[in-house]
Amino acid sequence: MLCNRFIMIVFVILILFAVSSASVAGEPTEDIRKTTDRIIAVVTDPGLKEADKAREKSRQIRNVVDERFDWEEMSKRTLARHWKDRTQNEKKEFIDLFGNLLERTYLDKVEGYSGEKVLYVDEKVEGKYAIVSVRIVTRQETEVQVDYRLKKKGEEWLVYDISIEGVSLVNNYRKQFDSIMSRSSYKDLIEKLRSKVEGQN
Repeated sequence: MLCNRFIMIVFVILILFAVSSASVAGEPTEDIRKTTDRIIAVVTDPGLKEADKAREKSRQIRNVVDERFDWEEMSKRTLARHWKDRTQNEKKEFIDLFGNLLERTYLDKVEGYSGEKVLYVDEKVEGKYAIVSVRIVTRQETEVQVDYRLKKKGEEWLVYDISIEGVSLVNNYRKQFDSIMSRSSYKDLIEKLRSKVEGQN
């Protein structure tokens, strides 16, 4: 699976938006801001600081992330050519497993903020698609380029892919999943995903 550094940034970025020293004023960025404010409210809630509240905190963070991430679009693009061959039940199962995989493996990293700064670099909108580019500046002055890809559904801009230093989360998983199915089967992929998710409970 993807390295921890890559996905850690994916989720920590949502919190880091709040400390940006520059701003892009478009709708996609503002929708990300709304999500960020809600995540920060959960992470900094004194009532959720105790160890016995960890599960509740994760649940609340996941609920907020669910509202901003388009898991169906992300799943469709991740399975690519294999998506059209899936039944409705298979699609639903995959969406649930894929979302849980990202949550259970990496969502706890959302509390890993340690003083990084984020600069809004650019926002490009073409019809119902948009890219929000940011630059993370670490405490060691290292810079990391992050691009959010969003698609507008109704009145909301939803994230369907994130690229870190030019490496796409969707493309990365697509290659891994396609390799598994090419060697064996879709059933084998689902079993591997389910085992991965259940093994992290």
